[in-house]
This record gives sequence, structure tokens and C-alpha cells, in this order.
Amino acid sequence: MAADPHADLRDRAYASVLDGPGQTEPALRRAAADGAEVPAELQSLVHKIRHHAYKVTDDDLARLKSTYDDDQLFEIVVSAALGASRTRLAAGLAALDQA
Repeated sequence: MAADPHADLRDRAYASVLDGPGQTEPALRRAAADGAEVPAELQSLVHKIRHHAYKVTDDDLARLKSTYDDDQLFEIVVSAALGASRTRLAAGLAALDQA
């Protein structure tokens, strides 16, 4: 794989979002980023964000408001999106290496 001049900056951004201080536990943010082992009530939302983000609706978030507040939901959504972006970036870079 070719050297990535942005890898260090990107890794620091991932670490800040996933492991930094927040309203949710880092383990939950990491699970959302990985798309695995999230609590049952979050599975649908995390899957949708990772695979069909354009389909997420206000109703998806409203269903979770009894368990999670706005700050927590924001962190979960951002973590899932960040994880999805990492997966897509890795696939894209691998495809370039094979070209």
C-alpha cells in the first residue's frame, strides 16, 4: 500500500472521536464505529448509518430518545459514520493498490 500522508491526522481524529471524553462510553463509540456488538436498540440505527445513511430519519432517532439524550445520539451517529468512512477508505485504497 502506498504511503498515506494523511494517515496520522486521520488516526488522531479517530482516536479523539472514539476514545476521547464524551457522554457515551468509548466502548460504545468503538462498537458503533465497528458496526458490531452495539446494544440491541441501536443495531438498526448503526446498520442504517453504515450502509444507507441517506435513509436515516428523525423517527429513527426519536425511537431512541427514551434511552439516549441528544449528545449521546450525536456521538453514536458520528462514530458509526466515522467507522463507515474508514471501511470505505480502506476498500478504496486497496482497490488503488490492485490497479
